[in-house]
Amino acid sequence: MLVARNYVPRGAKSEIDLVGYDGYVGVVEVRTRTAREDQTALPELSVTAEKQQVVARTAKRFLMERHLKEYPMRFDALAVEELSGASPVVRLHKAAFSPQM
Repeated sequence: MLVARNYVPRGAKSEIDLVGYDGYVGVVEVRTRTAREDQTALPELSVTAEKQQVVARTAKRFLMERHLKEYPMRFDALAVEELSGASPVVRLHKAAFSPQM
């Protein structure tokens, strides 16, 4: 079940793209790339260690605001590649990262 979309804590610049719940709190970082000839990197590879830490801190604030401290969490990455003249390619990487909080 989708719980939140584009969550930004008060006074912060960080954002969580999607938050869901299914026995655990699922935090999803969405990365989209438009395919170009000079670009070969997969969008999911842009979820750097620094970005993972930012997402983890923001997720901690999300849980605190909603009084959900004891729920298990999973951090996923959703990659979307928009290809010219074709349907987008979408990949969900469950438990893509596990940053220290």
